[in-house]
Amino acid sequence: MTANDYMQREDRYGAHNYHPLPVVLEKGEGVFVWDVDGKKYFDFLSAYSAVNQGHCHPKIINAMTQQAKTLTLTSRAFYNNVLGEFEEYVTKYFGYDKVLPMNTGAEADETAIKLCRKWAYTKKGIAENQAKIIVCEGNFHGRTTTIVSFSTDPTAKDGFGPFTPGFVTIPYNDLSALEKALEDPNVAGFLVEPIQGEAGVYVPDEGYLKKASEMCKAKNVLFIADEVQTGIARTGKMLACDHEGVHPDILILGKAISGGAMPVSAVLADDDIMLCIKPGEHGSTFGGNPVAAKVAIAALEVIKDEKLTENAERLGKIFREEMKKIQSDRVEVVRGKGLLNAIVIKPLEGKTAWDVCLALRDNGLLAKPTHDHIIRFAPPLVITEEQLMEAVEIIKKTILDMDK
Repeated sequence: MTANDYMQREDRYGAHNYHPLPVVLEKGEGVFVWDVDGKKYFDFLSAYSAVNQGHCHPKIINAMTQQAKTLTLTSRAFYNNVLGEFEEYVTKYFGYDKVLPMNTGAEADETAIKLCRKWAYTKKGIAENQAKIIVCEGNFHGRTTTIVSFSTDPTAKDGFGPFTPGFVTIPYNDLSALEKALEDPNVAGFLVEPIQGEAGVYVPDEGYLKKASEMCKAKNVLFIADEVQTGIARTGKMLACDHEGVHPDILILGKAISGGAMPVSAVLADDDIMLCIKPGEHGSTFGGNPVAAKVAIAALEVIKDEKLTENAERLGKIFREEMKKIQSDRVEVVRGKGLLNAIVIKPLEGKTAWDVCLALRDNGLLAKPTHDHIIRFAPPLVITEEQLMEAVEIIKKTILDMDK
């Protein structure tokens, strides 16, 4: 089969809910992927930051295969000998009393929403069905019906109503708007991405997260951080909230907590919040399964053992400096933190960010536009400085060649 045959088969039998870059991949190792024709590429998307530890990391794959040979799933109807090991490991790793394991990032966000509401009624004393959660414009927390209810992206929201009530939307990076919204005594939580990834890697002003957390605490409102994309060392700290010393009341993790090996997510909170949920009130057949538990432990060990947090911090600065050197009217803005970065592309001569990504593909680097005019660059955190500079040259050459 040719690459076109593979793409046509997906188009014929699969739902048309994605618009993939036209490349068909069959192998990945470290920072590289190979297509079905054997061409090698730098992966600068990392499966939306799920593959922070690099493709097919041997330690993670070994943990997966060894556990898969022994026990894969019990459901939570019974105890197993692995889940408690993961729960102890991850709670100590991030400094919380309890964890509620799930599978996908969207499930983890839904879990946090339910947990916040349950706390509002059992602990804060808000009247039943009156709890509100503050969210931000430009947010991306997943694609379930409840989550798209508070999306401000028409593509994610239009045509999927009626929508779930109970959310108050304010501008991102706007403390005065947050202050006003917090005056409502029925507000139970503030759900926020420390950096808005899908919106285009929007980094808030320094001090925003810390002040927002303090404002929430003053009003007995839970500060809920969605670190599904920004967590697990991506931004140069273990959590993006760590840049400002913020310890969220509820922490949402996913993606790289499994190193991209399988769907794993987790919601962490202390006992006062987590124990509001009782048996039967929330769960998942696959959440916390033995394979996921072993994979997540291995994935988190890789982050610390290989010092990927420090690597992301150091190389991220180099990457942004190099991007800012590109002498092209096509590059309007460079922004990011750690190895989560983006460039804003100005359409010229009918060429958009999509066209830039096609040219990057032709030159051996894979990235994807978001919102038509922004390209997100997020390589696996195992990338070396030598590899980074090779990729930088590809990006520079691609953009400058388009200007000719």
